[in-house]
Amino acid sequence: MTYPRVIGHRGGGALAPENTLIGVQLAARLGCRGVEFDAMLTADGVPVVIHDETLERTTSGRGRVSDMVAKDFVLLDAGGKHHRAFSPSPAPTLEQVLQLCAELGLWANVEIKPATGYDEATGAEVAAACVAVGCEIVLSSFSEVALRAAARAVPQLARALLVETIPADWQQRLVDLKAMALHTSAKALEADPALFSAVCRSGLPVACYTVNRRHQAEQLFGAGASAVFTDRLDLWAVGEM
Repeated sequence: MTYPRVIGHRGGGALAPENTLIGVQLAARLGCRGVEFDAMLTADGVPVVIHDETLERTTSGRGRVSDMVAKDFVLLDAGGKHHRAFSPSPAPTLEQVLQLCAELGLWANVEIKPATGYDEATGAEVAAACVAVGCEIVLSSFSEVALRAAARAVPQLARALLVETIPADWQQRLVDLKAMALHTSAKALEADPALFSAVCRSGLPVACYTVNRRHQAEQLFGAGASAVFTDRLDLWAVGEM
């Protein structure tokens, strides 16, 4: 699978409310070819797009995502906490965001973000929601349990292991997970340049988060990274994405 070089972090990055339809739309208008966003389950098992296990930081709601049913989740405002200019922006389901990505021709990285204790269920339900969607999708997660559940549910979907630092046994872990890419913190290059280069030389895509400076992105690309996740889509021109 070919990765876009520049991927909008949580949709439109810092330029729009995170994990919202309006953020994805903004990324596309800026010329971005790929976006990343987070998927978690509601109490009734519907995958919705939000990063935190709780609602307060990014929405008008209160409490835990896993205690709220989907019909109430989508009534929340996910824009006003970013800026009143974006209010109201409804909190979206995963199905809504994927449909928008398909309409806009965007590559999508869906990060499986399980609430505590829901790794297996989240992996399976998120994978199932991605079936027959008309856009290119990569599932990723820090949770290997979630990735294994996704693989059992929909084995044909591309998967990536998400790590903060590259483990010494990265190759075996990717093989065991049948994952086709590694997503890691941009700090991995500085932490162990030789290991970072070895992963890049393997031929597997390596995508780095969260890169908000051009010169850091250039260093990562120079070391062999395939892509960067960024909050600052405005730092790149259309042809560079």
